[in-house]
Amino acid sequence: MKQLSWRVLLGAFLLMLSALFYFLHYFIFRDSHHIFIYLLGDVAFVFIEVLLVTLIIHSVLEQREKSSRLKKMNMVIGAFFSEVGSRLLEILSQLNPETERLQQELVPEKRSVEQEFQEVRRWLMTHDYTVEAGKVDWMGLKTFLMERRDFLLILLENPNLLEHESFTDMLWAVFHLAEELGARENLQGLPDEDYKHLYGDIKRIYGQLARQWLEYMEHLKSGYPYLFSLAIRTNPFNRNASPVVRRT
Repeated sequence: MKQLSWRVLLGAFLLMLSALFYFLHYFIFRDSHHIFIYLLGDVAFVFIEVLLVTLIIHSVLEQREKSSRLKKMNMVIGAFFSEVGSRLLEILSQLNPETERLQQELVPEKRSVEQEFQEVRRWLMTHDYTVEAGKVDWMGLKTFLMERRDFLLILLENPNLLEHESFTDMLWAVFHLAEELGARENLQGLPDEDYKHLYGDIKRIYGQLARQWLEYMEHLKSGYPYLFSLAIRTNPFNRNASPVVRRT
């Protein structure tokens, strides 16, 4: 209410100043015809000004700002996969019983990076993100995540990710697993219900992480082909992946 009252008072004051100067103009020149000509002309131009500023210039500036935000956001996502995501995805994919089938379909010496990406994309769209019980190296996973805990916190504080809800949700899921593992001094001999809870956390991360990786690869494929080439050559779903460029 105070803000509205302040705006009303300011508007009334500006109108009074305008009326005062119009009266002063008439008092000096005694030319009401001239006053109304310019008054109507100025009012008519207001609508064109609204069109130019609001609909055209504002739209262009908003599009540029959005493009800048997306670029910064994808830079942050790239940093996540470079430091945490790709390695974590590699660890989780090794726990999946269906990964062996994918290895038979991915033959780096006979496929281009684009063909391999299409194969992984098709697989991820229909994949059941389960992990094989008993294969998890709990202490190794705990060490990996706890060493990167501060990095995850920095990413969560980054304002550029506020508009990317799905990536932020995935980041929170990874951080939650790090907190769960960090809260347990001993990860051996836990109750079955506790292991079931941890397996649920891993499965949730696995699916979200794979989908975010796929989106990021599509971004690299369209805008940064050299980064896309390296990312696919180090494909976390392919145990035979190598950064070394080979003849196809």
